[in-house]
Amino acid sequence: QVQLVESGGGLVQAGDSLRLSCAASGRTFSSYAMGWFRQPTGKEREFVAAISTSGGRTAYTDSVKGRFTISRDSAKNTVYLQMNTLKPEDTAVYYCAARFTAARPNSYYTEGNDYFHWGQGTQVTVSS
Repeated sequence: QVQLVESGGGLVQAGDSLRLSCAASGRTFSSYAMGWFRQPTGKEREFVAAISTSGGRTAYTDSVKGRFTISRDSAKNTVYLQMNTLKPEDTAVYYCAARFTAARPNSYYTEGNDYFHWGQGTQVTVSS
């Protein structure tokens, strides 16, 4: 079992940057594929970014490509989401998710239903 705790959200202006962190408990963090999702108020949760257990493969939704970067640090049991050139439409609660995937180190997942562990979320608000 892994527990996830997000941090780093806040209120910023359009064009600013933020880095979200997701700290994972447990000693098998390197066996989990990780993902970031977001849910704007009144809308459905949507995929943002994913990273394989190896860290060698990543995926992004089109609207954040070139602006967001997902990365992981196994020594710190943490996955990051670097968000640059933020836009008002990036405003949402951002959630970290994990899926145990030891047998497939190069796999990542873009569907929420593929993940079994979720954090509590962190609010990101981008003002225009």
